[in-house]
Amino acid sequence: MKLFKPFYIQPRFFYTGIAIVVLFTTSYFIPSLFNVAQLLILALVVLFVLDVLIVFIGKNKIEATRELPDKFSNGDNNSVILNLSNYYPFTINLEIIDEIPEQFQVRDFKLKDSIASRKTKTINYLLKPTERGEYKFGSLNIYASSALKIVAKRYTFNADAMVPTYPSFKQLKKFELLNINKNSFEYGLKKVRRLGHSMEFEQIKEYVLGDDLRTINWKATAKKNQLMVNQFQDEKSQPVYSIIDKGRIMKMPFNGLSLLDYAINAALVISNVVLKKQDKAGMFSFSKKTENVVVAERRNSQMQLILESLYNVKTDYFETDFSRLYTNLKKHVKQRSLLLMYTNFETLDGLERQLPYLKAIAKSHLLVVIFFKNTELNELINNKAETVEQVYDKVIAEKFDFEKRLIVNELKKYGIHSILTSPEQLTINTINKYLEVKARGLL
Repeated sequence: MKLFKPFYIQPRFFYTGIAIVVLFTTSYFIPSLFNVAQLLILALVVLFVLDVLIVFIGKNKIEATRELPDKFSNGDNNSVILNLSNYYPFTINLEIIDEIPEQFQVRDFKLKDSIASRKTKTINYLLKPTERGEYKFGSLNIYASSALKIVAKRYTFNADAMVPTYPSFKQLKKFELLNINKNSFEYGLKKVRRLGHSMEFEQIKEYVLGDDLRTINWKATAKKNQLMVNQFQDEKSQPVYSIIDKGRIMKMPFNGLSLLDYAINAALVISNVVLKKQDKAGMFSFSKKTENVVVAERRNSQMQLILESLYNVKTDYFETDFSRLYTNLKKHVKQRSLLLMYTNFETLDGLERQLPYLKAIAKSHLLVVIFFKNTELNELINNKAETVEQVYDKVIAEKFDFEKRLIVNELKKYGIHSILTSPEQLTINTINKYLEVKARGLL
């Protein structure tokens, strides 16, 4: 939306002028109206000249700045602040036209306000992006007019600005308080330290009958002149990966956001919760190949690495290759990990094609398959069918809903955990599943 006029005439003044011209033309045929028409035209000209002199006297009588955040949060309301100053000797009326990014598809964005003489004012408006990427602003256009509101002078500020839109980092604070409390495990569950062969070394001790001979520490044995063994404990910092399917099935929209963006937002929040729980957070996306890899760690920069990787996840519109995912997991993720896999299955047949790979992954890792309810079917299912066509629609909707529940049972049969959730409940349901896994010591 580009604006080039340095000023414009207010529509009501324009239409009034047309009416007077029509009256003046008509007065040739009605002599009694001629003098009235002349006076009206004279008054109109005088008011026009007066308003032009008032509004256009001096330069830089209006100042304005647009304050933008460093980045937008996808799927959330983000604040844009306009700071306005009036240096006219009278109250000025403003019509503000901000050239907001084309992704919002708004062609009639307009704000109206007034500012007293020698005063400043702050105006705040909200934008809610629904996709990640770069959002480019154009000029901030302000049309100033006097109380006569005949003409308006245009001021232009802040040409061309860009704000990147990242996954919903605003959700981090929203969910953080629910999950960072170390005592948030359910009452009655007892945490038990279990000895094993994980990667975390605990101590060297004397060999006793029953210790695994593979753990003998030969250097310590030589020094002590008796058998010494390494003792290990279950590693306290457990790897948790968010695995995001970016195939074409995840491009399905829901309330403005795609399923892919819901998964990305949830992955960001759960990664933060995982790190607060002293576990290791990592992520990657997959479709035809595995990309956007962040190895599960607990370093200080981990959240920033995950945020940047999630920002760059783009759907490739291909059919997802679960065999490639299995191969890459087997090659690169050696330690048993909790895998939170965001994908979608609409039918049982769709699951059965991928089930051999899911079963193979579940042998080495604790796999949680997260997929989505088709909430648009709820209206068809809950409404009373009154025609034959509505009966058919209702039966088909119930069939698809039933198949979703069959998918859950099929996964459970092979020891694969699952979450069947609506998109808006995805984040909280994923967090609850992670906390359940931690409380029950499943990993």
